[in-house]
Amino acid sequence: MDHGTPPPDPGNQWHRTRRMTAWLMALWFAATFFFIYFARELDRVHLFGWPVSFYMAAQGMMLIYLAIVVIYVRRMRRIEQLVRREQGEHWHGE
Repeated sequence: MDHGTPPPDPGNQWHRTRRMTAWLMALWFAATFFFIYFARELDRVHLFGWPVSFYMAAQGMMLIYLAIVVIYVRRMRRIEQLVRREQGEHWHGE
């Protein structure tokens, strides 16, 4: 028995998940607020003859939200794999 290895801490996984979720929610809020608040200023910038605010309203924000979801899924997989690995080491060590 290896008494030197502490058991995996489920609170650590919860802490990581909450911190990541908070950062992604802040990114979601900042992106949404930025493009809504500065919509008039973005109307002056044109891309292929159309205002940038038109592109962001039509497709850009959905792509940003999709990117946030993809980041969340990938990071959660990584956190879950790390926790499984820690639990496996703990159980095999006993």
